[in-house]
Amino acid sequence: MSDPYVDPHDAGMRVRREVLGDAHVDRAEAAKTAFTEDFQALITRFAWGSVWTRPGLDRRSRSVAVLTAMIALGHWDEFAMHVRAARTNGLTDDEIAEVILQAGIYCGVPAANHAFAVAKQVLEGLDSTGEQQ
Repeated sequence: MSDPYVDPHDAGMRVRREVLGDAHVDRAEAAKTAFTEDFQALITRFAWGSVWTRPGLDRRSRSVAVLTAMIALGHWDEFAMHVRAARTNGLTDDEIAEVILQAGIYCGVPAANHAFAVAKQVLEGLDSTGEQQ
């Protein structure tokens, strides 16, 4: 369980920056409005600060779970973002491909086909710029 003395929002912001990168988090924070700020606080506190900080799974495993969920639900923008995060968390391109293959069996071939197309575009973009994420 997370340390009860650590503010989940602060911990979440730290993990969010480590996994998604400062540039992504800075863009999300800059785009925050009065209408969306409560939602941004919620995902930072609960998704990143209360779940991603738990010791039960390492970040690689969490990335595998998130990629699979994004494929299953067809959340392609989030999937692309988490392909970048998976690289940051140590998954190789071959391991990302294995996650997509595995998801194809349980989530459907059309979903896996689209996931391969999205992941290919993201990974090629990362490779062309020399960025990790």
